[in-house]
Amino acid sequence: MPARPVVANNTPLVALWVLGRLDLLRDLYGEVLIPQAVHAEFLATERALRQTALEQAPWIKSVPLANPRRALVYVGLDRGEAEVLALAEERDACLVIIDERKERRYAKRLGLPLTGTMGLLLLAKEEGLIPALPPLVDELQSAGLYLARSLVIRVLQLAGERPIEE
Repeated sequence: MPARPVVANNTPLVALWVLGRLDLLRDLYGEVLIPQAVHAEFLATERALRQTALEQAPWIKSVPLANPRRALVYVGLDRGEAEVLALAEERDACLVIIDERKERRYAKRLGLPLTGTMGLLLLAKEEGLIPALPPLVDELQSAGLYLARSLVIRVLQLAGERPIEE
């Protein structure tokens, strides 16, 4: 029986792309699955650059849902978020990488193990794959990605680091 997969949503994928660190997915998890709606969302802007990034990251696999109607049960989520949860259920995922609050609540109710961008970066720091978190946090925030201040502080504390002073 194949190993249980890791399934990722668009926001963490974009965050890692912004950082030029899609390789962290491979180094931490091996292969990562994304549903087709997330693939389309990821390519919705800066298509050529992002397409090249995915082509250079064969460990990120875009896969169809076996039962596309399964995603319809997740009321209030966008298509990509709903497909992430449906794919995670279909494939009995060992981890779901998501950032959005509403989607995280659904995942918790479903009993799906989850992490987000900050959790992934913390693990990468603990594994010695990145030297420090504050420069990456600053880069993400400069690129316009929202990171809750309380979450950033908590993750930096767990990593034994301090934020870069403004």
